[in-house]
Amino acid sequence: MNSTAAYYQFERQEVAILLPSTYSRVLEIGCGAGRFRGNLSLEHEYWGVEPVKSEAMLASDSLDKVLIGTYDGVFNDIPDDYFDLVICNDVIEHLPDHDSFLQTIKRKMTKAGYLVASIPNVRHIENLFELLFRKDWKYQDAGILDRTHLRFFTRKSLKRTLLENGYTIESVVGLNPYKDRPSLRYFVRLLAILLLGLDTRFLQFGIRVVISPDPD
Repeated sequence: MNSTAAYYQFERQEVAILLPSTYSRVLEIGCGAGRFRGNLSLEHEYWGVEPVKSEAMLASDSLDKVLIGTYDGVFNDIPDDYFDLVICNDVIEHLPDHDSFLQTIKRKMTKAGYLVASIPNVRHIENLFELLFRKDWKYQDAGILDRTHLRFFTRKSLKRTLLENGYTIESVVGLNPYKDRPSLRYFVRLLAILLLGLDTRFLQFGIRVVISPDPD
């Protein structure tokens, strides 16, 4: 499997800890090859949205329905007030207007629906070292500075964005903490994590939110 194909094949088991205790109709935006469904244990109907046709075709073997195209492009084909769980694994940072997405996806969710997502942490310790000490901001084929990322988030800005768009935050957890073999480099980074904040340990954050009730 080449690196491009692998990009769409991850099962993302670490995100599964955020799944709610109940769900029956699931929509995954950016479903890739459909591997995340294997983390779900309850009986359910599973839809996917995927812009890469070759991956969408793979996903169609394991999902109940796959819409090929971008979220905006297939929006009208997604039923309103239907899904009680929406999943976005490393998707929001790719969107040209993440606020618009967070607003419009509510139309597709039931009032008691959950949104579960993972989002890269721009304050990850390795990214900070590149910026502060190597004075560089170099885009890559994957990772925090993936060249297709249009938005960048810290834990604080992510929470603010969710609240401003009318969500109640149930959980925000750090995913994929920094690891390395013991060495001078490793201990320097551990010290930096203690000085700069424990949020810098995590490559990503996982969230579970619900739509905030309308004020009376």
